[in-house]
Amino acid sequence: MTDTRHKDCLWRLMDNGEPKADGSRSYQNTTIQLALLMDIRDELKRLNSLLHCTNFLGIPNQLRRIRLNTNKKKRKVR
Repeated sequence: MTDTRHKDCLWRLMDNGEPKADGSRSYQNTTIQLALLMDIRDELKRLNSLLHCTNFLGIPNQLRRIRLNTNKKKRKVR
């Protein structure tokens, strides 16, 4: 089976839409769905790059250090 995914491809939507009386355009459902999926793909790629950032990955260690440095010291019993 061939790979039908066209990874990181710039898609050109052939549907220019039909002009409506109010000046806007009407598009086919398949065109709208494809455009939305492309937007979601771009956002997921951006989110994925942020989640692999070293600053983001270092947050648990930073929080652990803050917790250890801010613990109240136990009082000595006389």
